[in-house]
Amino acid sequence: MAKPTIIDFVEKYSKKYADKTYLREKVNSVWTETTFKQTRDEGRILAAGFMALGLEKGERVSLLAEARNLWVMTELGILYAGGVNVPLSYKLESDTDLSFRINHSDSVFVAASENELPKIRRIKNDCKSVRKVIVLDDIPLEEGEMHISELHDMGVEFLKEHGDELEKRIASIKPDDYANISYTSGTTADPKGILLTHRNYTANVEQGSSVINVDEGAKMLIILPLDHCFAHVAGFYTMMMYGGSIATVPVGKTQLATLRNVPGAIKDVKPNVMLSVPALSRTFKKNIEAGVKAKGPKVEKLFNFAVNLAIGYNQEYYNAGKPWWKHFWKKPLINFFDKKLFATIRESAFGGEMKFFVGGGALLDIELQKWYNAIGVPVFQGYGLSEATPIICANSVGHAIFGSSGRTVVPMDIKICDEEHNELPDGQTGEIVIRGENVMAGYWKNPEATASTVVDGWLYTGDRGYLYPKDRRYLYVTGRFKSLLIAADGDKYSPEGYEDNLTSVTKFVNQVIIHNNQNPYTIALIVPNRDLCKEWLKKEHPELDPASEDGKKAMLQKIWDEMNTYRKGGKHEGMFPEKWLPTALVVCPEAWTEQNGLVNSTMKIVRGKVEKAYADRIEYAYTADGRNLFNEKNMASI
Repeated sequence: MAKPTIIDFVEKYSKKYADKTYLREKVNSVWTETTFKQTRDEGRILAAGFMALGLEKGERVSLLAEARNLWVMTELGILYAGGVNVPLSYKLESDTDLSFRINHSDSVFVAASENELPKIRRIKNDCKSVRKVIVLDDIPLEEGEMHISELHDMGVEFLKEHGDELEKRIASIKPDDYANISYTSGTTADPKGILLTHRNYTANVEQGSSVINVDEGAKMLIILPLDHCFAHVAGFYTMMMYGGSIATVPVGKTQLATLRNVPGAIKDVKPNVMLSVPALSRTFKKNIEAGVKAKGPKVEKLFNFAVNLAIGYNQEYYNAGKPWWKHFWKKPLINFFDKKLFATIRESAFGGEMKFFVGGGALLDIELQKWYNAIGVPVFQGYGLSEATPIICANSVGHAIFGSSGRTVVPMDIKICDEEHNELPDGQTGEIVIRGENVMAGYWKNPEATASTVVDGWLYTGDRGYLYPKDRRYLYVTGRFKSLLIAADGDKYSPEGYEDNLTSVTKFVNQVIIHNNQNPYTIALIVPNRDLCKEWLKKEHPELDPASEDGKKAMLQKIWDEMNTYRKGGKHEGMFPEKWLPTALVVCPEAWTEQNGLVNSTMKIVRGKVEKAYADRIEYAYTADGRNLFNEKNMASI
């Protein structure tokens, strides 16, 4: 059976679902619908336009824009013309980051939206290979720029005279030709360009369908950036295969303004499924809980009782209601709460038609998964990485074990290896190593990194995990090799589980990393939720001023007490080994954000950069004075 290119894939499904809605977008306050056929046809016209501009097969085009119809159509235009799309994150703010990617990829054209164009204008003189900047919005142009409407018109004319040339170009595209150069998030000085082929994508869509399905005609609201291959595979192509549609969040003038449009978009679109990352899941949860709290203490108490009852019944999903004699009495009550309470929350928060989230990007705390399942909108943890295009495994409806990262996709080989690359038995933790048609073609212009990452067709992910002994289809991801804590005695431990769990266990901590680099004890660096700390102080100690010494001490003690619930005698005792729990606390004065470089474009905390930024505070925490919870630096930062 022939291995399809992305072009083959799009042709097949745009023919099958020709007049069904594929894209939804809000234009001038009105939601528009674009069919499969219209999307495909516009892609072909733009491809002809690119050829008229002189785009040769295999040449690169950088694309920098927010999620919108034209993003999808422009990429299709690049691919149909035999080009390679270099999708750039709109979250990149640094001129150096942008110019590096454009120059490193040797992009000959750049397509950019109105919001992102100023970034390109600042650096275009440094990007010598760029021949033209294509602007996606109707705004005044500068030298070397053109509107995408002009590219469209050039395509229409080109098709009249040279339609056969486009067909020849399309016919020349092979499964192993490059489709994207997807750059890593830049947690190191020089990001690597991940080479993803047409077949990488179509193979991963096929593999993904072995673990997760959506209903035909389902609606997806994409709230993640389109530059990542997760949005491509789990979004564009999966929904295309099922005849579903994708909607994008209306673009605001700033990233924050776009983020504020998310609730309205959910209400309008009423999605059946959304893609998520842990940071978004936590934000939704906090907003829902704040809404419940605003309705008064009685409603809040009832809600918490209902959630805890459902969590107790559902357990880890696969064992819901078992053993029956212990849980049968809960079911009628849960059904009652679902109709009277949770249905209202699903309607107000998610539009009322949400079936589930698919979560990726990082480890998703098990408590968070249980909470969402209780209110009837499960978040199914998956796992993957860009080098695997990206899906490696996922939990799904009817097939989930909370705490795991889900069933591995088929067909794909997987093994767990020790540091010497020896395969380990099921149940033992080591590096996750995979082999399949979803493994990248390599890193662009970086043969050394390619050779050390892909060995004999096997991709060494750099992530730690183990295969579930009772069913080796299920993979448990436990963290990154590189983020290992190393104690003074040489013992090693992966910190992600604790870090992810802490922000669910205590609402007073927004961000955390724990640190131990061959030190006598572990320390925690945290960003506290100062507003909630002050709110708690006002309620529990109204006589204390948050700015006073006693007020600050009380808030610090409250945070520390909640963190110590993992210790012996605490309600979370035994969740994590005692020796790795933090002994000292570093309270950071400001949030870790993309703006200060401590969070990357996929909302992951960049551990190395946080440790570097707070190197002096880390050093101080290992002194007798710094170990004191109420040290002057913590008091100043709370």
